[in-house]
Formats: sequence, C-alpha cells, structure tokens
Amino acid sequence: QVEEGAFVKENFDELCWTLTAKKNYKPDRNGNSVVSHQDAFKLWCLFNFLSEDKYPLVMVPDEVEYLLKKICTAMNVELNSCELDDYLSQEPQGQGGLTVWQFLDMVNSGRFLRGIEQEAVSMAVEEVYQEIIEDVLKQARSPHGYLWKKGQLRRNWSERWFTLKPSVLSYYMSEERKEKKGSIALDKHCCVEVLPDRDGKRCMFCVKTSSRTYEMSASDTRQRQEWTLAIQMAIRLQAEGKKSLHKDLKQKRREQREQREQRKAGTEGMSCSCNKAAATHHLWALGAVCELGTRDRGVSTAVHEIPEEQEMRTTCPGVYEVGGQARASMQAEMVLKEAEAERQRKRILELEDMQERLQEALQQEVKARQDEESVRYAQARLLAEEEEKLKQLMKLKEEQEEYIIKTQREKQVLKQEMENKNKCLEEAQKQLEEVRVNRQRVDQDVMAAQRKLRQASTNVKHWNVQMNRLMHPIGPGDKRTNVSGGGFTGYQCLLSRRDSSLKLKQKAEDKSSDPARDNSKENVSNGGNSGMPPSPDADTMATEPTN
Repeated sequence: QVEEGAFVKENFDELCWTLTAKKNYKPDRNGNSVVSHQDAFKLWCLFNFLSEDKYPLVMVPDEVEYLLKKICTAMNVELNSCELDDYLSQEPQGQGGLTVWQFLDMVNSGRFLRGIEQEAVSMAVEEVYQEIIEDVLKQARSPHGYLWKKGQLRRNWSERWFTLKPSVLSYYMSEERKEKKGSIALDKHCCVEVLPDRDGKRCMFCVKTSSRTYEMSASDTRQRQEWTLAIQMAIRLQAEGKKSLHKDLKQKRREQREQREQRKAGTEGMSCSCNKAAATHHLWALGAVCELGTRDRGVSTAVHEIPEEQEMRTTCPGVYEVGGQARASMQAEMVLKEAEAERQRKRILELEDMQERLQEALQQEVKARQDEESVRYAQARLLAEEEEKLKQLMKLKEEQEEYIIKTQREKQVLKQEMENKNKCLEEAQKQLEEVRVNRQRVDQDVMAAQRKLRQASTNVKHWNVQMNRLMHPIGPGDKRTNVSGGGFTGYQCLLSRRDSSLKLKQKAEDKSSDPARDNSKENVSNGGNSGMPPSPDADTMATEPTN
C-alpha cells in the first residue's frame, strides 16, 4: 500500500506523464499549439485531480466547464458556454465524459482561447495549478503583490512575496520562490487582526500564533481585506480538520450532481408510471365495454329464442326443464357479470381520478421546480447585488480612509504651523525681554554718564579756578610815597582789579557750562555713550582774562 508522504507526488506525476504523453499526446507539429509542453503537463495533473474516481479516468462536462472557467477567470476572459456545449455534444464521449487526451486536444484546438497569447495562457494555467494542486489559497499578485513584514530582532520592515496554504503562510525573497525566508504555521488557535497605521506604514494587519505575532503591511485596503479573509478561511479549514479546500469542493460538486441525477431519474420514473397507469386504465375500460356488448348480444339472442323454447316445451318437456335451469344459471351469471362490470366502471373512474390527481401532482412538482429555479435565480441575483454592494462599501471605506488620512495630514500641517507660530512668538517675546533689559542697562549707563558729566563739569570749574589763580602771579608792588594816604588808594585799585577778574571768570564758566550741557544731551540721545572730555574752549575762555 502507498502511504501519503512516502514519496514526492510531483516527481511521480512527471514520471507518469513522461510514460503516457509520448504515446498519446499529439501537439501541433507546426508549433501552433495553444499550450506548451509544461502547461500540458499541468493540465494533465488538473484533469487527474478533477476526474471521476474510477478507471478509465474521465472528466464529466460539469468539471470541464469548471476548469475552463477557472482558467478564463485567471485571464479576465469570459468563457462561451454555448460553444462549449456544442463541442461536447459533437465530441464522442466514453463513460459519460472526456478522456485526458480529448481534453488536451480540445484546449489545443483554440476554440475557447482564441486570440490569447501563449504567455497569458501559461500564467493562467500556473495560477490554477497552484490553487488546485498545490492548495495555494492566496498568493501575492504582481506588480504590487509584495507585502511588507516587520522583523523580530532588528524590528525593520522588509518586502516579501507571500504564499498561503491551508496549514502554512510562507514568504520568499521574490516571486520566483527560490529563496524561502520563513513560514508561519497556522492552526485553529491562530487569529488575524487589523492594525492602525503607524511607523510610516498603512493598511497594516497581524497574524497571532501561540508563540509570536507577525505584523504585515499591504499596499492598499483591498489587498489587506483579501489577505485577512484568506487567512481566516485557512484557519477555519484547520479548525474543521480539512487539509485541502478543493477536495472538499470537488466532493460537494459530485454530491450535487448525484442529487440532480436522482431527482431527474425520479421525475422520469414518475412520468413512466403515470403513463403505464393511464394505458392500463384505458385497456380496462375497453375490456369492460367489450364485455358489456357481449352480454347485450347474449340477451337479445335469448329473446329471439323464446318462440323456439315454447315449441320445445310442448314437444320435449324434459329438455325444456334442462334449458330452464341453464337459462336461470345464465341469468344469475349475467347478474354477477353486471355487478362485476359496475365494479370495473367504479374502478375505472377511481383510476381516472387517480390519474388526474397524479397529473396534478406532477404539474405541481414541475411548478415547484420552476419556483425553485426562479428562487435560485433570485438568490443568485441577490448574491450578485450583495457582492456589488460589498464592493461599493469597500470603495466607500477606502474613500473614508483616504479622507481620514488626508484630514490627519492637514491636521498635522496645521499643528506644525501652530508650533512654528508659537516658536516665533516665543522668540519675539525673548527679543522683547532682551530689548527691555538693554533699555534698562542703557538708562543706567545714561544716568552714570550724567553723574560723570556733572562731576566732570564740577572738576572743570575747580581746575579753571586753580588755573586762573596760577595764571595771575603776584608782582612787585608800587612804591608808596605817602603811607597814610597812598596806601589806601593802592589797595582800592587792587580790589577793583580783582573784582573785574572775578566777573570775567564767572562769564567764562557760564559759557563753558553751555557746551557741556549740549554734550550731555547728545550722549543721552545716542544711548548712553561715555561723556566727552571738556571742550578746550572753556580753558581758552578761562585764560582769556590773563591776556
């Protein structure tokens, strides 16, 4: 017995494909095949997965349509179902489906992938192969498919290519998936949460496990929504104990097909039974009518034979008695036959009534099926409307988030402007305080300069007096001829000369004080500069009397 995990299934599939394709697969020799050899191998694997579990392997038309729709959806192309039905009706099908080689020939014919480049077909086949065969529930999409992941040790953000399977979320350096950087094991105890924007990253979410919390950032809100829903579905599969999503979906589709076939077979059986019952009722009716006609002919014959019986009674009384007994028994039998005919008529009426009821029940079932189909179509329409409303809701949510982000940015700009204005106001207040301090200092310097100026003017006056005294030396006196009379006269002349010199000195001091006052006013107006030295005009004016 083969145990799962004892061998690499991909290698075994490649070996089987190599052995069978060389004999049975016949691509276009001119190189005009829609799919390449590697894509044909992947389609072969998809066929084996979706085919019925009996040999020889065949794929029913429903599964063929399902697979082609998946490939066309990956290319954003709509499948022409009518053309597919025409092809399947013309193609000879063994065991109720297509073989793998018929399926590959159908794909290579180009009827359903007309006008599409081989590279686009190859990418679509690869995506469907990863989804169904490799159980990839969700993977990043180029060119903006990378997610940002926050490190555990250095706490820096790195761009990674993520791939989600039911049991693990793996991340790689690039979309080639050659260098695997790590994986996140998922179980029923894990959960996924949406996080607010921070650290310069937006559209953030996290996956919480029993040992660690992984923080990630998507490119937009829609991508974050898709990833969170896919991870939640993987966690739900783990909680339900399911290893493969598409195996479960395949089993559900098979059960639906079986139920549909059973309902169809039941409907056909009911129609056949109703038809048989109607035919039987008609046969019974015809038999009863024939029997009644036979009885009527027997009665008329007996009436026509009455004269002969009278003649026989006169000639042969014994024979007549025997005939009477036979006639009595015949009449009794006729009574019984009439009762049986009446019962048959009632039975025919009951059967006709039953047939009418069966026809009515059949019509009611057909109507119920039609109502069910209409309800199903209405439900599908409601689901489509709900999906459309969900898309609109997501769009409104994105617009709301963009508006919130814009509002936050404007708020930050206004806050920055307010902070700048507050800083400018604080600087202006500091400058005003410095001006006040400088003004007080200048006022103090002006007062000190005034004091110094007053002191200097006082010193100038004093030194002028001293200089005037030094500039008038005492000369030799005149010879007195008359001591008694002349002495008094000379003394008076000396006093008069001294008084005149004092008046001249006072005038000089007054004139010297006027420039000093002008200088003090200039010093005050210039902000308290140091006092100027005394003007030399004062000394000149002071020394003028000596001349």
